[in-house]
Amino acid sequence: MSIDRALVWLRRDLRLDDNTALAQACTASKEVVIAFVLDPNELRATTTGAPIVQLFFDALSGLRSRLRELGSDLILLEGAHETELLSLATRLSCHTLFFNRDTDPRAQERDQRVSKAFIARGYRVVSSHDLTVFAADEIRQNDGKAYAVFTPYKRRWLARFEEDARLPVASRHLLPRRLLPRAHLGETLPLPPMEQYGHLRSTRYESGDESVATSLLTQFVDETIASYSEQRNYPAIAGTSRLSPHLRAGTIGIRTCVEAARQAQDGARSDEARKGCETWISELIWREFYHAILIEEPRIVHEAFDRRAAALPWRESETDFTAWCQGRTGYPLVDAAMRELTSTGWMHNRLRMVVAAFLTKDLLIDYRRGEAFFLHWLIDGDLAANNGGWQWSASTGTDAAPYFRIFNPVTQSRTFDPQGTYIRRYVPELAALPDTAIHAPRDHPDALAAVGITLGREYPLPIVDHAAARARALAAYAPVLKKSPSRDLTDVA
Repeated sequence: MSIDRALVWLRRDLRLDDNTALAQACTASKEVVIAFVLDPNELRATTTGAPIVQLFFDALSGLRSRLRELGSDLILLEGAHETELLSLATRLSCHTLFFNRDTDPRAQERDQRVSKAFIARGYRVVSSHDLTVFAADEIRQNDGKAYAVFTPYKRRWLARFEEDARLPVASRHLLPRRLLPRAHLGETLPLPPMEQYGHLRSTRYESGDESVATSLLTQFVDETIASYSEQRNYPAIAGTSRLSPHLRAGTIGIRTCVEAARQAQDGARSDEARKGCETWISELIWREFYHAILIEEPRIVHEAFDRRAAALPWRESETDFTAWCQGRTGYPLVDAAMRELTSTGWMHNRLRMVVAAFLTKDLLIDYRRGEAFFLHWLIDGDLAANNGGWQWSASTGTDAAPYFRIFNPVTQSRTFDPQGTYIRRYVPELAALPDTAIHAPRDHPDALAAVGITLGREYPLPIVDHAAARARALAAYAPVLKKSPSRDLTDVA
């Protein structure tokens, strides 16, 4: 079907390359208009934080610059999506709307409203799968049911990919001869300052657009992926890709990432390098798994995947929750991670597990409070991945850690930050302590005295005793999840 002019509605896919909706619009249409809608209600919502707003605004700025280089522009709108998009489509005679689907239930409701409004006007709507390599209904068990355990899901995913490799979509190549010239677009809003929506810009937040994301991927594959399996758990080392914010904003396509990893794997010259590639691909499949779970079970936005967990006796302690939020728990690794989060919008994946386990097991506070806090502060705050990670740590989710897997924050610190390099970066009041004392200052009074630190003054006393908290967590979880510990996992590494 040939279309004279199409409207492409971008959301969390702020890129020109490897973009399915763009490619389909360019293939089916003579002319293409690209638009993004700023939603003031969403931008001012408590779940929306400054780090992710800054990332999106920078991505929009970069996208606009690239479109202008091609002789067109990004149409920026503000207000209700259905009203603004339909008005634009009418003004520019765009009779077909293209967009990439989302897994967020709220986004799906929004998309349904927009689609109904366009169809009611007699316009055509084309939605595409783009957020993950495979849609939720493409990776199924033999009986057609969805997977609830990661390992068999991963096996099926890899087998499906071998049969049906989803390569990057060459959408950018199609654009130059399809974009409606800038002179014909009419009015478009300038990109407003973040402050207009209540957010302050910070040089400590990561920023970037499609070009930055592409450079990060190239650097990661060339310099880091070979050692990824060995170094990814150490927060003081730059051993990860740092691409999750770009996957969240869509400044890079998931197919592009998988293909880069597969090519690196094919060219690997050592077992370690191959393992690094395999491990990163596995992490990308975890992302696919969590998005599939959200599609299958949208109720997990509000409740535990494991329905039994509704009976968990969560504690109500504003004092403990505030101490956790502020990085004042008295456990240096936990505090360093939380301070990094609230100052930079980023937290290393290993530390996300550590601090989530501390909140849900040591403090026995409802995982949903931590999940919401993370979603606000994380620059890569993705509903599916964030929910999946929190429910894994809280032992309430699909393929979750068994409830008796309780991370010891001191053991984690000694294992993954042995010299205290990361702790010193974000908890500077402990910087003068020797390596042996920095992980558990309370156990080293002589070292504290030698550098003039008094616990409770320069640095807080631990707000909970880990051994006692572990016993409390086991007593709370065991009757609900009806399993007994098969082994002692106090010091899980």
